[in-house]
Amino acid sequence: MTGGRPAATDTDDEAIQRPDRPQSPVRGRRPMAANFWLSSHYQQWILDREEILFGRQEDLKMLSEDDYKKLFIFFAHVIQTIGEYLKMRQQVIATATVYFRRFYARNSLKSIDPLLLAPTCVLLASKVEESGVVHSSKIVNVCSHVIKMKFSFAYPLLQEYPFKSALVSECEFYLLEALDCSLILYHPYRSLLQIIQEFQDETLLTTAWNVINDSLRTDVALLYPPYLIALAALHLASVIHQKDLKLWFAELSVDLTKIMEISKEILSLYDLWKTFDMKKDSVTLLERMPKPKTASSSPQLQEMAINQELRLLQQVSQGVKNLSQVL
Repeated sequence: MTGGRPAATDTDDEAIQRPDRPQSPVRGRRPMAANFWLSSHYQQWILDREEILFGRQEDLKMLSEDDYKKLFIFFAHVIQTIGEYLKMRQQVIATATVYFRRFYARNSLKSIDPLLLAPTCVLLASKVEESGVVHSSKIVNVCSHVIKMKFSFAYPLLQEYPFKSALVSECEFYLLEALDCSLILYHPYRSLLQIIQEFQDETLLTTAWNVINDSLRTDVALLYPPYLIALAALHLASVIHQKDLKLWFAELSVDLTKIMEISKEILSLYDLWKTFDMKKDSVTLLERMPKPKTASSSPQLQEMAINQELRLLQQVSQGVKNLSQVL
């Protein structure tokens, strides 16, 4: 299991309540902040399985579903390693990993090389999570080091990181466009902290936290609200430590079927992970992976960057007009 507790942020605040949503498992409280239910995370980025499969259909012509999942385990590990080298909080790494999965939920692997998108997601997440200023050139330098020192087994012929900092910056515009500028994420960590208060069990908390980290290597962040993922992580932690919480779960006013679905998805990840020898299997997987035609700056990237710049200029211009009308 991956470790490290991310620091909670204000965007995860669960103090606001919404009366028309399910009751929280913590008696008398709500499972998520009211602003989650109004957020782009809930309204635009809780997807269904059919939509995700539709976005992957081109890639699944060249890869089996298991191989596709193994690729995402690999690149989640790349993102994790880049973030750790930059000494980023787990919250930032989690956000970057979800951005990565969101992008490929609606785009083929051929649209952007994952080795370019992975550091781009870290770059954007560091800005959104206010993790300090990280320049694209620093990201590129860290990637070069990480590839040489940690992932040379996967890229034996790669002498240096193949993408320049200008292309990472360009790719960031493309990523923003693909995400529709919906950048605020609600992670399950804060929900877990709220729920665990009822048990005051540090062992359960630590294991459930690690399960949430591992869940980033699955689609659950794209399919379910964070509080359900937190409950599923707690369920798995209780099974691991043989703590009987059946009665407690039975009293919850939530859909237990969904908790079981999430639990099965995470258990399926662990089963697949056991069969994945990253050092032996990565080269073959990367060779078979659908790839962009060139590694250089594509016309599509350039067009998306220009469109994003124009969009931002239009927003600024409209803001100035509104201000002048008020004055």
